[in-house]
Amino acid sequence: MTDYAGLFRLDGRRAVVVGAGSGIGRESALALAAHGAVVVCADRDADAAAATAQHAGGGAAAHQVDVLDIDSVRSLAEAFPDTHALVVTPATNVRKRIVDYTHDEFDRVVSLNLRASFDLVRAFGPTMVARGAGSIIGFSSIRGTVVEPGQGVYAATKAGLVQLLRTAAAELGPAGVRVNAVAPGVVETPLTEQIKANPQWYQAYAAKSAFGRWAQPSELAGAVVFLASDASTFVTGAVINVDGGWTAIDGRFDPPA
Repeated sequence: MTDYAGLFRLDGRRAVVVGAGSGIGRESALALAAHGAVVVCADRDADAAAATAQHAGGGAAAHQVDVLDIDSVRSLAEAFPDTHALVVTPATNVRKRIVDYTHDEFDRVVSLNLRASFDLVRAFGPTMVARGAGSIIGFSSIRGTVVEPGQGVYAATKAGLVQLLRTAAAELGPAGVRVNAVAPGVVETPLTEQIKANPQWYQAYAAKSAFGRWAQPSELAGAVVFLASDASTFVTGAVINVDGGWTAIDGRFDPPA
């Protein structure tokens, strides 16, 4: 008989959260730890990772990683071969029209948003396959589905990430490894500081949500726990939108009837 009360529990399972020093990564690490996971808080900022680990408690550890350095990524995977759940949150954006983009800016966005996830899947996937279990959770965005001027390269990476993770789901699924994506809407994180500084821009984004507000990083953590836990054992290749209705609602006009 299924233990429904324990479906979301992660007791004794190791979860590696990349980007755990701040924002969505930090809240994901805290939520996983609260559900019993043994969390590794990985981040380029060692002090931020350590602060999250201390707050998480429960034997949480901090690990410095540079996801743009393949040797650093491999070292992280080798240090924790028993990883049950891998959560990948780092991303960056350069808001520019396509014709104004430089090659260096393009490479910077693609390297962090897409290539880093590619390397992390390649590093952690084989050991999960060997054990016959595991969950890989990446972060796409509403920009993987809907776009706006100035978001071309960022949107391309987020759409590309979805297809990368879906392919990984197809390739790793026969061994029992699940791969999924979470697609946030607008979230109050360091990445969105530029928008928050402009009241008109900030409010326009808030109005696009069915709730008339932005998300807090903690509101993404539930989807992460779900995808890491046995509550989602038949979920793979999926994109879970946590966007306050952004991609579901037209939003241009509220008719009288």
